[in-house]
Amino acid sequence: MRSTASILHLDLDAFFASVEQRDKPSLRGKPVVVGGVGARGVVSTASYEARKFGVRSAMSSAEARARCPHAAFLGGRFDAYREASGIVMARLRELSPVVQPLSLDEAFVDLAAGDDFDPERVEELVEELRADVTRRTHGLTASVGVASSKLMAKIASEINKPDGAFIVQPGTEADVLGPMQVTAIPGVGPATTERLRRLGVATVEDLRRFTADDLGAHVGPTTATSLYRLARADDDRPVEASRETKSISVEDTFETNLVDRVQLTAIAEQMARRVAQRLRANGLSGRTVTLKVRYHDFETHTRSTTLTGPTDHGGVLAATARRLLDAEDLGGGLRLLGVGVSGLADWVQDDLFSEPEPEEDLVPLPSRDERARRRGWSPGQDVTHTEHGDGWVWGSGLGLVTVRFETRESPSGPVKTFPADDPALSARASVSSVEP
Repeated sequence: MRSTASILHLDLDAFFASVEQRDKPSLRGKPVVVGGVGARGVVSTASYEARKFGVRSAMSSAEARARCPHAAFLGGRFDAYREASGIVMARLRELSPVVQPLSLDEAFVDLAAGDDFDPERVEELVEELRADVTRRTHGLTASVGVASSKLMAKIASEINKPDGAFIVQPGTEADVLGPMQVTAIPGVGPATTERLRRLGVATVEDLRRFTADDLGAHVGPTTATSLYRLARADDDRPVEASRETKSISVEDTFETNLVDRVQLTAIAEQMARRVAQRLRANGLSGRTVTLKVRYHDFETHTRSTTLTGPTDHGGVLAATARRLLDAEDLGGGLRLLGVGVSGLADWVQDDLFSEPEPEEDLVPLPSRDERARRRGWSPGQDVTHTEHGDGWVWGSGLGLVTVRFETRESPSGPVKTFPADDPALSARASVSSVEP
């Protein structure tokens, strides 16, 4: 345990939904749900306005619609989310070279690894950070916790959420943690909570009455040891910065769910060939090929296979990716597809008589606009119209698409409906959120 509060945890508030509200003036202050918009969809993020109606992450979209039918249900724009995340992570690296991202909207920072860290200025540092995040991302907010351990920093970031901060002073960790529900401890899910409830454990303080051996009989020895330590705020895990790249991959999130297997196969093969290009450019090869798919409901699967030897051959990787995709049930469609190679080496063990992959085989992938036209328009998608300008898809169906014409910088805009194949309407890249 550290003697200073020098581990920071930042969590962007209702991240996906907040980005949508930032970029869509008509949705500010209103319920927004991001996730699968189909009958079998799952909520990824709900705005705080939607949470008041009981909408939560991982809830089915059908239940979310029943609880909050007047919410805006959007399919998600991962380009915009990745861009905003990149801005925040870059700001965190100004504090310290040791930043451990946990997801697009969450990261740990080892403040003590920074050149100018002053334990006496932590509160000032946190307020400067939160203000910078809001300014650089044009309005997003973050909740921040600082403590002597990763456990307490993460818990601290929840205390004054949203748009708040809390600093756990060294020596007060057990006092802060004790009154909290036992679910505040990472890893305590519904099953463990129920087993602990049968023991009369509701709070962390209740949990401290038991020895590790006592707990082991009910939750297993490994879990018991972890619970015993964490209940006492005993956590010496280091913040781990990004490690050396161990794989090379290409992936793409589609504006609308793709269901055509022929089209997806072509995309996977081209991704594999681009991975091969990057391998050759870096003088590398790889043995393990991984296919990543994310379904319409945000469920993510990976399939891998290991070759007999490392390769940088595009044809070999493309054929392998195709076989992996053939084993996938496309169901309601894919929103993300990726191909990666790991088990990297600086030598190749291919057929000595095989020909190198010709560069001309690497044809462009279908454009964002082409994919949108093939599969329809997704709620929330950024579009532009030659006459009316920039806007976003309000909804579509029956051969029509409805667009609200507004941007982050504009007031709430008008709504117009067009034929779904209107040549004047096209998809556009998400608006840049980089500072001028």
